[in-house]
Amino acid sequence: MADLARTDELFFDRAGLDRTRVEGLVDETLHGADDGELYLEYSQSESVTFDDGRIRNAAFDSSQGFGLRAVCGDAAGYAHAGDLSEAAMKRASEAVRAVKHGHAGTLAAPPPGTNASLYPDVNPIATLDFDAKVKLLSEIDAYARGKDTRVSQVSASLAGEWTAVQIVRADGERVADIRPLVRLNVSVVVSEGDRMESGSHGAGGRADYAAYIDPAFWQGAVDEALRQALVNLESVDCPAGEMTVVLGSGWPGILLHEAIGHGLEGDFNRKKTSAFAGLMGQRVAAPGVTVVDDGTLADRRGSLTIDDEGTPTNRTVLIEDGILKGYMQDRMNARLMGMAPTGNGRRQSYAHAPMPRMTNTVMLGGDKDPAEIIASVPNGLYAVNFGGGQVDITNGKFVFSCTEAYKIEDGKVTAPVKGATLIGNGPDALTKVSMIGNDMALDPGIGTCGKDGQGVPVGVGQPTMRLDGLTVGGTG
Repeated sequence: MADLARTDELFFDRAGLDRTRVEGLVDETLHGADDGELYLEYSQSESVTFDDGRIRNAAFDSSQGFGLRAVCGDAAGYAHAGDLSEAAMKRASEAVRAVKHGHAGTLAAPPPGTNASLYPDVNPIATLDFDAKVKLLSEIDAYARGKDTRVSQVSASLAGEWTAVQIVRADGERVADIRPLVRLNVSVVVSEGDRMESGSHGAGGRADYAAYIDPAFWQGAVDEALRQALVNLESVDCPAGEMTVVLGSGWPGILLHEAIGHGLEGDFNRKKTSAFAGLMGQRVAAPGVTVVDDGTLADRRGSLTIDDEGTPTNRTVLIEDGILKGYMQDRMNARLMGMAPTGNGRRQSYAHAPMPRMTNTVMLGGDKDPAEIIASVPNGLYAVNFGGGQVDITNGKFVFSCTEAYKIEDGKVTAPVKGATLIGNGPDALTKVSMIGNDMALDPGIGTCGKDGQGVPVGVGQPTMRLDGLTVGGTG
């Protein structure tokens, strides 16, 4: 495997590690455990922010390290260090082996191999020099200001990462992955009189910077951020109460991600702290609702060739036609629940143990024309873009703020509104889906998911859909 050869150079040749001795140390650490691995990581990251006509921040970082884990039953010993040395690994092994005290396990079989390659191994940071990055952000600033005299502030940022990982298991089993990641973000503030409103747009994925420096692309991002800001400048107070809500396609899938996605992760269900615990095979959503977690989509922000335990990612059906069919699993929770790992064992970095996490969580499309869905609503809310939100995993209750939303009156989209929040219960909200559009779309590549202090890149997607009887908090 090409990735193994490139990562061997990073982790063994350059670091001066003897691979045979490292593999022997892993064998010794994991003898008598149920599972575990040595996770090696090297990462470079950069970001440049251009704010109000000048560079506000420029940063570059590189890091390397390892995490060593032994799993016994539902307990895990984990140690990590930023020092890629045999001495540091020996100290980590001594700490990790304590979890095996009194335990006599048999190591689980390693993950199956894969020849898949979902993204290039290019280092985006090296594909564009610093001056070119600054020039791009400066052109974005000038273009935005030239579009409308009401533009008062512009912020643009470019970020890139390049991460190489290798996972070493007992008996010399090894897999590797090289992961690029980029993101462009534009934010625009417009002013009219004493009123100021903002709009933003971002995009990213597992690629280099080539697509993002194309004027057709970044000008489109500016146009979208400005459009949102100008829409919000015309917004009126949002009415409050229970009403029909139509969610737009694409990024509004973030509500799906938070409201039900976390509740379908294996650890919460094994511990019975999820609102979905014990409901396998039962109806949890309206007919027609099918939700998948798909880590195999090429070049997507949430995709991985292998997860952070070495398992190839999957297209995992979570809900099919309203029936709960599966959970997202890492190796430990899958083993304890008698299920198969799904390639959802993820970690923020070598300093973190893996846990079940989403990749690209998507609701599949239906058969309705989006215009038909809007026309079916006599009075309601059309929510197109979302900001922050909160969810309680144990009961599924969520609160989400809309950054772009409109009234629906007599089947037509009318005035934009400000201050709209959606309040509800994830499992309950799924039963209120009454129409599903045929326009399923993925988000532009901007999502980062937080769980237990760890952040990982994710994707979301959904079609336009109608939900009946959702609570809307407003300012009017």
